[in-house]
Amino acid sequence: MRKLLIMTCMAAFAYTATAQRVQMLQAKFSKGNEAAWRNPAFNDAAWQTLKTSSFWEKQGVNYNGYAWYRIHVTVPSSLRTKSALKDSLLLNLAYIDDCDEVFFNGKKVGQTGRFPEEQGGYSTAYFKERVYRLALKDITVNWDKENIIAIKVYDGDGDGGLGNGTPYLAMLDYIDNISINTNNNFTFADGKVKKAVKLVNRNKEGVKGVFSISAKDEETGKIIYSKEQGIGFLPKRESPKDYVDIPVEIAGKPGITLTYKFTEQRTGKSITATEQPPYILTPKAPATPRINGAQVTGVRPNSPLIYKIAATGKKPLSYSAAQLPEGLKLDAATGIITGSIAKGGDYPVKLTVKNALGTTSRTLTIKVGDLLALTPAMGWNSWNCWGLSVTADKVKSSAQALIDKGLIDHGWTYINVDDAWEAPARAADGAIVTNEKFPDMKALGDWLHSHGLKFGIYSSPGRLTCGGYLGSLGHELQDAETYNKWGVDYLKHDWCSYSEVAGSDTSLETFMKPYRVMQKALRSQPRDIYYSLCQYGMKDVWKWGPQVDANSWRTTGDITDTWESLYEIGFRQYKISEYAKPGRWNDPDMLIVGKVGWSGNLRNTRLTPDEQYTHISLWSLLASPLLIGCDISQMDDFTLNLLTNDEVIAVNQDVLGKQARRVLAKDDYEVYVKELADGSKAVGFFNLSKKYRTITVKPSEIGLSPSAQVRDVWRQKDLGKAAAGFTYKLAPHGVMMIRVKG
Repeated sequence: MRKLLIMTCMAAFAYTATAQRVQMLQAKFSKGNEAAWRNPAFNDAAWQTLKTSSFWEKQGVNYNGYAWYRIHVTVPSSLRTKSALKDSLLLNLAYIDDCDEVFFNGKKVGQTGRFPEEQGGYSTAYFKERVYRLALKDITVNWDKENIIAIKVYDGDGDGGLGNGTPYLAMLDYIDNISINTNNNFTFADGKVKKAVKLVNRNKEGVKGVFSISAKDEETGKIIYSKEQGIGFLPKRESPKDYVDIPVEIAGKPGITLTYKFTEQRTGKSITATEQPPYILTPKAPATPRINGAQVTGVRPNSPLIYKIAATGKKPLSYSAAQLPEGLKLDAATGIITGSIAKGGDYPVKLTVKNALGTTSRTLTIKVGDLLALTPAMGWNSWNCWGLSVTADKVKSSAQALIDKGLIDHGWTYINVDDAWEAPARAADGAIVTNEKFPDMKALGDWLHSHGLKFGIYSSPGRLTCGGYLGSLGHELQDAETYNKWGVDYLKHDWCSYSEVAGSDTSLETFMKPYRVMQKALRSQPRDIYYSLCQYGMKDVWKWGPQVDANSWRTTGDITDTWESLYEIGFRQYKISEYAKPGRWNDPDMLIVGKVGWSGNLRNTRLTPDEQYTHISLWSLLASPLLIGCDISQMDDFTLNLLTNDEVIAVNQDVLGKQARRVLAKDDYEVYVKELADGSKAVGFFNLSKKYRTITVKPSEIGLSPSAQVRDVWRQKDLGKAAAGFTYKLAPHGVMMIRVKG
């Protein structure tokens, strides 16, 4: 714990200073945009005071557009005197939604994202941490006196301003130019998990120190392993290598926390990093054939159907289908069904899959009618990994990996391109066109379809998308026609700049209108296009989404890879469970497992393995769309195992289409129950506390019979009768997910 040196509180600001950093807790705030506001001498006494750790919407400021923060901060000279380097300040502003320009005592010191009036137009950067390094030779610091940090912000929509952390100032030292990189994947072998951790040195000078590793069993609180070693880096001019790989190996079991620490010899200052190694619960799929995925699919009369039979087993597999309706054909080698059906109705088709070890069959019902998405969508979206840096090659890489790693054999089929594919201007005839990153969108769609995958795309009903690219305003029908030509099967339609059109009108009709217009355009096309509304739950979208013929609708703001975000979003969905049904799904946003980053810089999710099991369990119980957000080509064995448990997926894809109800809520745990089509129920027991917790629940408390048969769906193991009750010891933020029958 850092020793507190100074605490100062004033009407306009407050900060805490420690031996290493000055935290800036409050700022003066004003809507609008005036160049004078960057001036240190400007009088901001009449401005509103906001906390710097929370976005302005969360503090009651419902506003989109330009605004400024002014932070008044005294920088103690002790920061400099206690630093060995003495040449640079580190300004960490946590996260800013959406883009910013920063001034230190009137001098510009950084910018992230682009403002609407700049060349190239508005470009969001809410997903990037704001860390600015300020060379003392380039700025004026009023040591032990007041300094002004002025921050110009533009918010396109949703949350705005500073948030998701507490801004601070610190003096850069040798230790600040050293990092512990834990992004390498763990591998599994002989009951152990292994990886290499990188210690990276960005100092020009040579650095020495001690690196230590310790492993703590969170259940017992005991340290079960520890090791330390000396590390030395040569000066940059003497060695081109700026990192050391340090091997880590430990038993693969739940509840282990690894702590890595490097102590720099010259100053005695340290950095640490922690992570929990993954552990695998789900047994491998058998070598004999097994048919997976949903047992129903919907298509409109005469619309093209693409359906990949999801099946596992030792390859090669051969596929056949009995009672396949007229107009459809099956490729026996790939299991891909294509064609169209002219007449409405329900068509039960007997699917059979064979390999050298056996044969299995299952019935698929093809419902030809007016409703699509009879089970929640399953697939991948580019945003949580690539953000605005997405390219056709990156999309194809994840799609190929989805096939190669076998995800397609478990029902994952949508490949959705999010924002940043659009060219800066439309064609002469007004048609939307792609930028240089997507040279041939139709060819991409054709390639996906040839492999049994479905093709998704992104746009906005406004003038611009959230990333500042062209939206569909005034071109809805033209864009829908283009999507049809490209073979698009899914449209994510993001509110973004439509606030410019809506203005101060908050009527229900205003919120419904842009989505009604686009769905009309989509329905006029000779193909089915899944319609996904992305407008963050405004005006209770779950109540009117069916009226604009949406298949799913976002119910919240954007998710991030933290427990706080997962908890705030996931464990609030129970309030709207009644609105989910086949073809109409509540969408609490994409999955945050694997390597994410919302940019070209990917890292491992910050969720612990237990939190990831909770994430997939909860989303499956909630009948949520399941859209992978990581780069599949870099997916590790743990994440692959997490996403290929067919019994967990079956809960999500159940044809009854009911969302789980929260049936029990205590201070530190909750229980959810989801009714299933065969009369059984899926149950999730969630530990919401930061400690191991033993949960005991009687069957009668959650509407179950003591004689019911219980199966652990993650471990795919029968547990016997419910009997007197359920008692489970759960890890921090962990889950037990069961299926109960009888």
